[in-house]
Amino acid sequence: MRVRVAISLGDPSGVGPEVAASALAGLRGRVSPVAFGDASFERLLRRAGLELPVVAPGDPLPRAGALVRVTRLAAADRRPGAPSPAGGAASLAYLAAAFGSVVAGEAQALCTAPLSKAQVALSLPGFAGHTEWLEARGGGSRAVMMLAGRRLRVALCTNHVSLREAVRRLTPARIAAVAAIAADGLRRDMGIARPRVAVAGLNPHAGEGGAFGDEEARIVAPAVARLRASGIDARGPFPPDSVFFRAAAGEFDVVVALYHDQGLIPVKLLDAVLGDSAVNVTLGLPFVRTSPDHGVAWDLAGTGRASDRSMRAALRLAAEIARRRARYPPT
Repeated sequence: MRVRVAISLGDPSGVGPEVAASALAGLRGRVSPVAFGDASFERLLRRAGLELPVVAPGDPLPRAGALVRVTRLAAADRRPGAPSPAGGAASLAYLAAAFGSVVAGEAQALCTAPLSKAQVALSLPGFAGHTEWLEARGGGSRAVMMLAGRRLRVALCTNHVSLREAVRRLTPARIAAVAAIAADGLRRDMGIARPRVAVAGLNPHAGEGGAFGDEEARIVAPAVARLRASGIDARGPFPPDSVFFRAAAGEFDVVVALYHDQGLIPVKLLDAVLGDSAVNVTLGLPFVRTSPDHGVAWDLAGTGRASDRSMRAALRLAAEIARRRARYPPT
């Protein structure tokens, strides 16, 4: 099964278009890409040694893939490393068009290249990120951000909010719901029959028996008890300074982190030091969505030094999950 993947090309001034072009050339024939972006993307594809038919939004999509020309930006609005309000608005338009293609059944998965939240927010105030935008359109489903690499998978209880707000939002119900969605995603999308779930604590040393805070006993432990009562192999709360290397060593299949940086720092460290090529997977939605684990990288855009490793991994994983869901649809 050759999977058709809708790709939103992200901010036209960031690294998204160039790493997408390179990744698609490297994966030639393994996915059927439908790239939603600017007309200038055709030049990047040719430079990478790949050509796709160019179509306008709403045109029939060729079986082997296409570039859907959503915008024709002026050169000043797509200059590498120089973000612009027009580029931010364009990246949102690419996302909306790619999402629409998946919802319409034209594509079996969505893969999103990086955009700038700040630039998008200039045209859509309050925009917090891909995950939140997709969750709002997911039919009432809770979306869970999971970073998945070869050695470590981390699911987040809170995403793009301040640390103060993240702590305020933590409840036993929220932690249990996130962990349950992560366990279900590992079963359904990654073939792990009985996922082993570790839940991180909030405070140093998981509170040290209450010496450094009571959130572990008051919030986290009750969530773990709920999960175990429902049949999920969940354990914790574990000290945050040790649970991630235990998971990376193979003791757990996923770590539920309580806030953004608690989970993403260890994943990205493994990615940067060991080349783990982590992928951002959105769990809990009625469609497949992946993305690379990095941002727009203004400093690398246009230099030729941006790696396509994570983008390739994101495209491969999107296709793998779509194939698995086609073989094993929900009952």
